Amino acid sequence: MDLLHVVALALVQGLTEFLPISSSAHLILVPVVLGWPDQGLAFDVAVHLGTLAAVVYYFRHAIATLVVDWLASLRRRQSVGESRLAWAVIGATLPAVVFGLVFKEAVETTLRGPLVIATTTIVFGLLLGWADIKGARQRSEHQLGLRDVLVIGFAQALALIPGTSRSGITITAGLFLGLKRQAAARFSFLLSIPTILGAGLLKTKDLLEQTQAVDWQAIIMGATVSALGAYACIHLFLKLLDRMGMMPFVAYRLILGGMLLWLFL
Repeated sequence: MDLLHVVALALVQGLTEFLPISSSAHLILVPVVLGWPDQGLAFDVAVHLGTLAAVVYYFRHAIATLVVDWLASLRRRQSVGESRLAWAVIGATLPAVVFGLVFKEAVETTLRGPLVIATTTIVFGLLLGWADIKGARQRSEHQLGLRDVLVIGFAQALALIPGTSRSGITITAGLFLGLKRQAAARFSFLLSIPTILGAGLLKTKDLLEQTQAVDWQAIIMGATVSALGAYACIHLFLKLLDRMGMMPFVAYRLILGGMLLWLFL
């Protein structure tokens, strides 16, 4: 990979991982549309670890509290501080783990086509807009019950289909359940941590089984650029979310999906 490819794809990953527009779709489509060679598994692992580092650092204080209170709840066998939210993150992660292991091969092969991505981009974009309009926006992430957690968890499992957007579908589910925009986004970002970590471990396992040489300069640069881009994206998204709502992302998804249909039909 040359420098332009490394920086461009790392920025694509960093800027789209936490926006409701699907990072996996962009990572698949950008090389196809621009005629670039596939970036390879090692680079995908690196940029995902970069975004993971960004979200962990951004929410480092909240994560520390969640971990401490969760461990205390295990010892005391009762809710402690933020332990309820920690259990919600764990519970909402499980469906994606199960479905990811079962449908891993299909996700990596038959579901990566541009027409699939175009369809999911449009359909789930419209669903996001509907949720933003109809959602009550009255609850915080600390008020999630078991049913809410399961709904968001199964919604996140749908994001295994490229173009759906993990952040997009979990925010959509949160809005439909009456969460405030900020609450839906924060829970989605916290939920991304075990999800990205798990996906990264699976890809790392696949990477270790390969014998191809690794371009460490591209790996390090890709991880760094994606981390910086992701951190800036999280900060700006949360700061501007209540002011702009979800409609700019809905419009972007509709335009992107329409272009893909025009290009590949």
